[in-house]
Amino acid sequence: MNAETPTLLYIDDDKALARLVDRGLTRLGLKVVHAENGDEGLKRLAQGGIDVVALDQYMPGLDGLETLERILAIPNAPPVVFVTAAQDSKIAVTALKAGAADYLVKDVQGDFIPLLHVAVEGAFRQARLQKARDEAEAEVHAARDRFAALAAEREVLLREVNHRVGNSLQIIASLLHLQASSAVEDDVKAALTNAMGRVAAVAQVHRRLYTSHDLKSVLLNQYLDALLEDLRRSAEGNKMSRLTLKAAPIEIDPDRAVAIGIIVNELVMNAVKYAYPDGAGPIHVDLVAHDDELVLSIADNGVGLNARTDPRSTGMGQRIVAAMAAKLAATVERDPDHKGTRIVLCFPRTAKSPAKPSLKAAS
Repeated sequence: MNAETPTLLYIDDDKALARLVDRGLTRLGLKVVHAENGDEGLKRLAQGGIDVVALDQYMPGLDGLETLERILAIPNAPPVVFVTAAQDSKIAVTALKAGAADYLVKDVQGDFIPLLHVAVEGAFRQARLQKARDEAEAEVHAARDRFAALAAEREVLLREVNHRVGNSLQIIASLLHLQASSAVEDDVKAALTNAMGRVAAVAQVHRRLYTSHDLKSVLLNQYLDALLEDLRRSAEGNKMSRLTLKAAPIEIDPDRAVAIGIIVNELVMNAVKYAYPDGAGPIHVDLVAHDDELVLSIADNGVGLNARTDPRSTGMGQRIVAAMAAKLAATVERDPDHKGTRIVLCFPRTAKSPAKPSLKAAS
């Protein structure tokens, strides 16, 4: 389409009128090409370079409406202005319904030529705008397709990364489990078991992400259930026969899920080591939602926090819990009314500024 000098194909069997149209529109800045009938006009269109068509209705051979139908069947057909001497409005309505851009009545003196110029210019501008709009929409669709393809590729890569990281961490956790099982000294066994639990807490998040429909979140009930199952298979597993979980199906981002898992691991292992000096006992992990706040508690019915003393304790577990609680912007409190020990953490569903928790528990 020529933006400077539009080319009009004028299809009309009246040669004298065609010459008037040629002279009049050329003076007004258009280039005019004449065809004497529909077949000739279609052949000229096939050669290209036509921006607008002006089409008479009554011609030998193909009439205007038949020619209009064939023109509009051409891919990227130029707009068509229907021109006829007939005053019958039915022809105008039929032409417009068939796809003509405009319609006007001609006269043999050529008085209609200024109106034809306006109609051709209007059809030309409208076609140019439509072409620009179609190209813009095509580019938008292409960009969306490219984005969708990139997003799909990124998701596949992220799943593969999470799968590999999860497997690698699980191997490390398994090696720590084997070493803990073969350790003779209780301190070494406990240290290796704790390390295994910390690694498993991170590994489980990656395994959840690999199998999840959403790579941006983790279902905490499924995650904690798998994590506690890992703990039951640990070297201290014989003391966790009464370890239970009650958790709502809450979605949370992976980073915060890791922090929650590590806290659960530390506090459960703390209870395993200190709550029941004479054997095993119940340990309960609960996670509930209250509006925009999550409440996590780890409870036992053992000897109580004040009775937990061990000169070998390094305080590492306490520091880890405090660091993870700060990551969650959590408050950490001990339930004074609970028989035994119950640690309660309250934190928002979404990340906020880190809090400064304080936790006084043996580790």
